[in-house]
Amino acid sequence: MDRRSFIGNMAGSAAAIALNPITIWYSRLSDTLPQEGLIAYVHRMSGRWDPILYGRLLGAANAFKEGDGILGLAANGEDHRLLARRLLAATTLSEVNAHPLLEDGMYRSIRASENEAARALTAAWTFDELKAFLLNEQESSIHGIRDGLSSDVIGCLVKLMDNAELERLSAKLFNPLPGTMIGAKGYLGARIQPNSPTDHPEDIRWQVFNAWAFGVGDVLLGTNPVSSEPEQVHQVERTLQEVLATFDLEHTLPHCVLAHIDIQAEVERRWPGSTALWFQSIAGSDAANATFDVSVDRLIAHADSRQGPFGLYFETGQGADFTNGHGQHMDMVLHESRKYGLARMLSQRVAIASGRSPWVHLNDVAGFIGPEVFRTREQLIRCCLEDLVMGKLHGLCIGLDICSTLHMDVSLDDLDHCLEALAPAQPAYLMALPTKIDPMLGYLTTGYQDHVRLRERFSLRVDDRMATFFRSLGVMDAQGRPAERFGDTLSVFVQYMRLKGDMRSEPEIREEGQQQMAAVRARGVFLTDGHGDRSFDLRPDIEREIRTIYDDAKLSILAEFDQEFLSNMTQGGSILLGTRSADRDDYILHPSTGESLDEESSRRLMALRTSHDAAYDVQVVITDGLNALSLQDRQQLNPFLQALQDGLAQSGRRVAPQPIVLTRGRVRAGYQIGEGLFAGLPGRRAILHVIGERPGTGHRTFSVYITCPEGRIWGQPDKVDHDITRVVAGIARTALAPEKAAAETVSILGRMWKEDSE
Repeated sequence: MDRRSFIGNMAGSAAAIALNPITIWYSRLSDTLPQEGLIAYVHRMSGRWDPILYGRLLGAANAFKEGDGILGLAANGEDHRLLARRLLAATTLSEVNAHPLLEDGMYRSIRASENEAARALTAAWTFDELKAFLLNEQESSIHGIRDGLSSDVIGCLVKLMDNAELERLSAKLFNPLPGTMIGAKGYLGARIQPNSPTDHPEDIRWQVFNAWAFGVGDVLLGTNPVSSEPEQVHQVERTLQEVLATFDLEHTLPHCVLAHIDIQAEVERRWPGSTALWFQSIAGSDAANATFDVSVDRLIAHADSRQGPFGLYFETGQGADFTNGHGQHMDMVLHESRKYGLARMLSQRVAIASGRSPWVHLNDVAGFIGPEVFRTREQLIRCCLEDLVMGKLHGLCIGLDICSTLHMDVSLDDLDHCLEALAPAQPAYLMALPTKIDPMLGYLTTGYQDHVRLRERFSLRVDDRMATFFRSLGVMDAQGRPAERFGDTLSVFVQYMRLKGDMRSEPEIREEGQQQMAAVRARGVFLTDGHGDRSFDLRPDIEREIRTIYDDAKLSILAEFDQEFLSNMTQGGSILLGTRSADRDDYILHPSTGESLDEESSRRLMALRTSHDAAYDVQVVITDGLNALSLQDRQQLNPFLQALQDGLAQSGRRVAPQPIVLTRGRVRAGYQIGEGLFAGLPGRRAILHVIGERPGTGHRTFSVYITCPEGRIWGQPDKVDHDITRVVAGIARTALAPEKAAAETVSILGRMWKEDSE
């Protein structure tokens, strides 16, 4: 089934569940036989092997999440879930291993990496027996069988555990990074995420100083770049590397720019020694990984090239597979577990290549996608507990990004509740930002002072090597508690400047630092300084600012293009199109409805194609997305469009004179528009999709998605996807200036135009 057919069939979780044939089988589950397992049940009920029924029953055993509901794999109620779990509990591990739901190259690779001797030890066990063993035995005994547990077995196991059992198991399994206490018992690390809406070096540098002032940041300095152009990635790498080198931490704390792994490899090739840890998002199947523009073979090649002390860093998250159209009749937990199997296999390759225990870890970004995966704080906690256990049973050092998008039903206070609930499960690390709000990505996650609170409440420590460093800064005492210079970001800056040979007086350096901090904040990047009544409280003024931004984000998400904006655009010649989203709630809760045009809009698009008569090679599309207010600001959209038009004209592009305005649209709706306008036409043809995004950054931003394959590629349904698209993000008067963003868009389009055809 292609992506658009999948979207059409799966639109609306209620409809998917209502049509789910599993309800027929559920009515007969009371007829299960004593000690009957899942495999035997499927054979008996179907009279043959029925993989569809098998997959639905495995999904029904899961705790409910919206994503499984959309796929038609959620239980029809708690009674049905308990019965599906009863069947699974009586099933043997060898039976599950003999009946994979999906066999592709990735599955075969991770299957080949499993320890056969360890696998034989548990082959005849039922899942009930495996669960009892894991809950009752010591960690050393569990390590004896761990490497023989397949990803599918591990994914099935967590379905049978309640939250208390998952927490209990996670809290006794540890896979620390070599030579460190990161991921060890009693430690809680932090990955500093110093993102900048403009990749500004000072934004990045000051967020690191800010973290260290609170004794936070012992796992990684990891920045998400605005631009993935190699030159820009190198600039960010160099910024992070320089800070570490100044404090003599290059061999203690790695840095990483979270561009595509091929880009990181290219940066290292062009500027040897500039990269440290290499990052990649990974998925649960070959097809889903293709959306990230990676394959198992390419990942293996990169793993085999890792010779230095730092290896690979992966990010995953439940729901990423099906939201990219690759559900493949397999529930979110099983997809997620296979990602950990891939990470385990690649970790083994890094160990062979480097000749040492591999520095490889995985960050579970739970909650980043949105309410189509899960909506509530309870589901977020459940997801994180499942993923911690699955990651640890794969032998991985696993951290959590306990996060929420602004359109989920998870508030700032809810995130505190989730952090408190999950800390006892002992994740290796959490994310770390100055506040809970990321200034570039516009989502909610863990703030620096949340780490301070969790360490105090649960008696957790930072890695010993970085604790020594924090004591040298004067921000932490010998017991790991706040010291005299705790929260004094300017003090870290003074010591940085001293190490660089600056002999000015401390007041002079502090004055310069205050000016730089003010400039960083003026660019919309949050910095904390000092604290409230308690060491882990934000200053009251910063707390108020963050809650104001949160409230504005909620307003932005719910906003749609108003009538005045639409009238002005249509009077100017724009073509108005819509998607299958019935209303704003439908658009937010069921994103797939915003990925394809409604019937009337499809007809208008065909009429537009006829009127164009192949005369244009660039079409601009303007979409409300999740931040319509960013585009209704005339001081943002108008300067961008004017600069874009001028730049495209100078570069010789033939731009359609009528922009398309799309309401309740998602990024993939732009691909459908491209297919409709350009399929089969000669030469390259481009869609420049301007879409409101990332509410909650403190800016009202939009992005531009740049896609320009040849007409023959546009003519292959579902061929065009994110893997061949480039993005210019974070565009706002207070972030990446619209005129500069337009120039960057024209430049990127020009380079893409010159690329060899597929």
